[in-house]
Amino acid sequence: MPTAIAVTSADLVLPPTDHQTPTAALLQSPDAQPLDAAIADMQVLVEQHGYVIALYPASLPAEHERRLHTVRSVLETDRVALLKLDLPPLGVAVLVRQLRQLSLCDFGAGVIASAARLLAHYIYAGALLNTVTRLDRVPVSLKSHATSWVPGSQFGVLANPSPQLVKVGTEERLAGPSFGTHLMVARGQLASDWVTETLAPAWQVQGVVESALPAGSPAWWGTAKMVEFAAFLPDISVLYQLVASVRREVCSWCGIELIGDRCGFCSAPLVPPEPIQGAT
Repeated sequence: MPTAIAVTSADLVLPPTDHQTPTAALLQSPDAQPLDAAIADMQVLVEQHGYVIALYPASLPAEHERRLHTVRSVLETDRVALLKLDLPPLGVAVLVRQLRQLSLCDFGAGVIASAARLLAHYIYAGALLNTVTRLDRVPVSLKSHATSWVPGSQFGVLANPSPQLVKVGTEERLAGPSFGTHLMVARGQLASDWVTETLAPAWQVQGVVESALPAGSPAWWGTAKMVEFAAFLPDISVLYQLVASVRREVCSWCGIELIGDRCGFCSAPLVPPEPIQGAT
């Protein structure tokens, strides 16, 4: 069985791109499921898949995050990775699907978990907003705040990989990817085609896919009057090559294979090799 990918909300599970991509398990909130049932469900996932990689947005309610850590602590297992992501909800959903795709490849669970940080750099996640007065996850200037009160104002905002804010209708442009992507679009309560008719051609995306808006998006962006988007690498072969090209290491704490500088399962940093005595 492939490594299990888990999420904290069902709307973070995008439709698969093929018949092979597995779905993701749902780790419900404390309000929806008692602790003993959550522990039992996680135990089953570990027994069936060997390892579980749970991804959740940084905006997840504190009680739900505590539940995740409690379940892992009670099970006393090093086979559950809890990955907290700073991406907006649609970006999280895109990354979740990419890891679901990679779970079928010949990568170990540690490599897949640590690949989340790598692949997040290739996701351009943002939104079109009609106001930035309640936006607190991307730097907003006083001028933009003032302009936000002008009727009809709209703003293009990029949260990842580098924050940026532009006023729609000016010469400012959001910095897009320099590689081929598809664009996922999720419409809120803002009636605008700017994302598909202006942003998509400017970014030279190779395809546009519509999706339902994640429930957590209005809170993340500070308004329901928005259109969320995420440009991403759609080809599993490209994702595979990206991950496979990174040197693999062994975690000095839990012994699992990983890429990058931090273990996705125990969060231990990669210990640099000891310098050779006498080397100059």
